[in-house]
Amino acid sequence: MARAAEVLGDRWTLLILREAFYGVQRYDDMREDLGAPRSMLTDRLGKMVETGLMTRKPYQEPGARIRYAYSLTQRGRDVALTMMALTQWGEKHILGAPAPVDIIDTTTGRPLQVALVDDKGDRADLKDAAIIKRKE
Repeated sequence: MARAAEVLGDRWTLLILREAFYGVQRYDDMREDLGAPRSMLTDRLGKMVETGLMTRKPYQEPGARIRYAYSLTQRGRDVALTMMALTQWGEKHILGAPAPVDIIDTTTGRPLQVALVDDKGDRADLKDAAIIKRKE
């Protein structure tokens, strides 16, 4: 958990990931959506590329200079479950109401939620779950 928190553990990184999950890829669009200082956004995106969460790809519109778009790698997309769990936690403990986003099954349109399941696929209650250190 500590190592994961080192990679994901600051507010701006989580906000950039959120934007990427919304489909925002262009630097200027992220900056505008987030109201982020240029130096901070450049720094965080560089670190996210360095840690393998995102890739940086050049693009160029006619008559304009080369710019960069940032897209999630598989490692970055795998953070989705964590982001969804944070959303659920925030709805319950911070907002006290539904978040302004929905988590849905794109094939059925039905709402989804993050849940604990055992190795047989049966749902487990959080009160019955524990984080334990493995014996060596």
